[in-house]
Amino acid sequence: MMDQESFRAFLNGENPVDIARGLIGAELVSRIGEVETGGFITETEAYWAPEDRASHAYGHRRTARTEPFYQEAGTSYVYLCYGIHELFNVITGPAEVPHAVLIRAVEPSRGLSRMLERRHMESLKPQLSAGPGVVSKALGITRDHNALDLLAGEGPLLLLPPRKVVPAEDIVSTPRIGIAGSGEEWAARPWRFYRRDCRFVSRLNAFT
Repeated sequence: MMDQESFRAFLNGENPVDIARGLIGAELVSRIGEVETGGFITETEAYWAPEDRASHAYGHRRTARTEPFYQEAGTSYVYLCYGIHELFNVITGPAEVPHAVLIRAVEPSRGLSRMLERRHMESLKPQLSAGPGVVSKALGITRDHNALDLLAGEGPLLLLPPRKVVPAEDIVSTPRIGIAGSGEEWAARPWRFYRRDCRFVSRLNAFT
């Protein structure tokens, strides 16, 4: 298992696609009040700005909303999607290089009873945390958790490195989901990754 210093160096890499793949198996932990919940990351998507038309930072767009893109690797980026879902991303790459990885699904690892309560569910099912909107709901993540250092070891959100490397053959890559409006070239890039044979994945095939 990487220590946090090595993990930060990994997140600081120049290729967000490799980082999105490498985040499979990492653990995302929330500490809200006295409640700790968490999940092992099972599905990700890479966003490679400024060229990537699907990225909020396409063309080096820099606004109050996109400012976290330009911070240090390991910063959180949480935004509202369709006026309903708050989606959680990890900023990657050197400072001022606006790359990001969307966390699309996690497998619960701690605080299951509180996660179920947040999702108004009585028993563990993949729907608990399979999908980027429900990841945030299950872990209690909101836009109040935007622009945080996820590797500081303190605060309400913490990103921990994988306890062991997930073998390449256990990771599936597909085109990203829901970005058809970005143009065929970018929509076709196989920059979505998920853990093979895992129930906690939003869609087993990007086209279904």
